[in-house]
Amino acid sequence: MIFSRLRPAVRDLYPSLVAWRRQIHQQPELGFAEVRTAALIQQLLQDWGIPHQAGVAQTGVVATISGSRAGKTLAIRADMDGLPIQEDNPVPYRSQVPQRMHACGHDGHVAIALGTAKLLWEQRQRLPGQVKIVFQPAEESPGGAKPMIAAGVVQDVDAMLGLHLWNNLPLGTVGVKSGPAMANTDRFYLQILGKGGHGAMPHQTVDALVVGCQVVSALQTIVARSVDPLQPAVVTVGKFQAGDTFNVIAAKAELWGTVRTFDPDTAELIPKRLEEIVAGICQAYGALYHLDYERTYPAVSNHPQLAALVEQAARDTLGEQARIHPEMTMGGEDMAFFLEKVPGCYFFLGSANPELGLTFPHHHPRFDFDETALPLGVELFLRCTELYFGIPTP
Repeated sequence: MIFSRLRPAVRDLYPSLVAWRRQIHQQPELGFAEVRTAALIQQLLQDWGIPHQAGVAQTGVVATISGSRAGKTLAIRADMDGLPIQEDNPVPYRSQVPQRMHACGHDGHVAIALGTAKLLWEQRQRLPGQVKIVFQPAEESPGGAKPMIAAGVVQDVDAMLGLHLWNNLPLGTVGVKSGPAMANTDRFYLQILGKGGHGAMPHQTVDALVVGCQVVSALQTIVARSVDPLQPAVVTVGKFQAGDTFNVIAAKAELWGTVRTFDPDTAELIPKRLEEIVAGICQAYGALYHLDYERTYPAVSNHPQLAALVEQAARDTLGEQARIHPEMTMGGEDMAFFLEKVPGCYFFLGSANPELGLTFPHHHPRFDFDETALPLGVELFLRCTELYFGIPTP
């Protein structure tokens, strides 16, 4: 059904999209180390004759497709990096690199952007302006959008689009909404300093492990009792280390965590409450502490007009059976930095298929997606481009 809604040029590109995606999937690379991926992108762009700049923000690549006359500039962004995860998928295209995996769909994002670049280049005479295809490094960590902005990638850009393959939605579904779509993402590191000693003589110690346990429990009250219940928020302690052996009371405990919010006031409240709780508990038990709190990615906020444009492109592509969801997630994305500079929209493209067992979540060792989403992503980007520039769909 989906293929019947795609233009012939996109349907014909499907085998290539799958091949590119699988080639990238087999050789995943971490942030700012996407050397093989960038080389493949450059080689294909060169083969097609598309002007491009390499080495942007270390490993990024930016292709520029200029139309028949000067006009507005639309940018389309795809992230390139993988994750430090050991893949557990029994597929012939599984990762060949130990402890490296494309577990979030960025291999698919690159393939979709390549297909979009190829077809836009072939019809460039229809463009009353230009399109930049931005292949960005290091979305997962430490963040490649800001260095690309610093390199001037969006200086002349009037609007920007991006998509995320999304196993939280089934194939054939598009998640898009105006305003906040992905959360502010903060991280914290807490070191609790107690006084170690013999496990049989606890009265001589200040047990950092016990203090840490009290902190973990108490932090859950921030969302439950300090945050407006109408405002989404998450406080998660994801890592807790303390102690050396069974009969020694821990002198030090270390906690790592993340905070997710949308509302600016809530984003200011939580770190304040977090430190108040830590300070109070440590004082009560006679421990000291050191807290590092870092704001990483701001919230992804979509421009109303461009969100409406994406929704129209989705309805045009999928027809009467279009399933459009106002998708929000507490996940974060450094696409947010681009959207702070230029109006744009970041949307979700459903990629799960229960019938094929493709339902594992993002960042899971068994994550994989229905590759039928690849040509659908290309079609959506093409239709968004045509709507943006006001040119008819062929």
